[in-house]
Amino acid sequence: MTPSPTSGLRIAVLGCGLMGVPMARRLLAAGHVVHAWNRTRAKAEPLAALGAFVHDTPRQACIKADYVISMLENGQVVGDVLFGMGQDGAIHGMRAGTLVVDMASIQPREARDHAARLSERGLRHLDAPVSGGTVGAENGSLAIMVGGKAEDFEAAQALFAPLGRATHVGPHGAGQLAKLANQMIVGISIGAVAEALLLCAKGGADPAKVREAITGGFADSRILQLHGQRMVERDFAARGKMTVQLKDMRNALATAQEIGFDAPITSLFEQLYADGVEHGLGDLDHSGLFVELASRNAMQ
Repeated sequence: MTPSPTSGLRIAVLGCGLMGVPMARRLLAAGHVVHAWNRTRAKAEPLAALGAFVHDTPRQACIKADYVISMLENGQVVGDVLFGMGQDGAIHGMRAGTLVVDMASIQPREARDHAARLSERGLRHLDAPVSGGTVGAENGSLAIMVGGKAEDFEAAQALFAPLGRATHVGPHGAGQLAKLANQMIVGISIGAVAEALLLCAKGGADPAKVREAITGGFADSRILQLHGQRMVERDFAARGKMTVQLKDMRNALATAQEIGFDAPITSLFEQLYADGVEHGLGDLDHSGLFVELASRNAMQ
């Protein structure tokens, strides 16, 4: 299918995985022109039927784009796709003034470094990690935490609108700090819910009924509702993987060390997620920490 002319934004989407594909679909549905790239091209190909241009290299995807979204695995991969890959790197396809919106979850120092290197080439940058998972990406209800210049944040409003609710939280790197805070709270809360429900099960109570009983009280939360339900149903199909949660906890601890902040609770949960991954649970949903804690207590 050949994309039709539109007055929408011209956007390159680098990274067409679990999050990148539904985000690209929403951008297309909003009338924007999407140029897609993924290291495994087959993952991006379904977007062509919806009107996207699919390219073989990041450089090719960026040539006609005014905005570049990266939704990649980690900071090292973001850096490689932007600045590496020889002449195939994204930076070789971007014109001066292009706005790079990095929506991956990386370390704040990496975001600041990328912003500085892009600025040297006359390119703009926002770090804009998201929360809400694949459901939020599908529904356009992502929480988007944005670091960078206020004028660039304003320039990206039409890009953010189909994806969710964007909040400018400070200078370059601040978006990633906000995402680390989000992931710390998510990862720790998953552990609290898992441990509490397992305690009840071990003591003879029905975990499903316990979850129902405490709904609406001070212990209620989105984690209790969504992840608690997954635990009750033993549904650990990955929406956000254990390995990704572990990466985020480690990014939080690395940042804490850089700024001289003691984070003992995050340290404890980093070890718990690391143990789960070591025990073969890495591809489970991060609510799969329940399985690790159950195993420690000789429970199925």
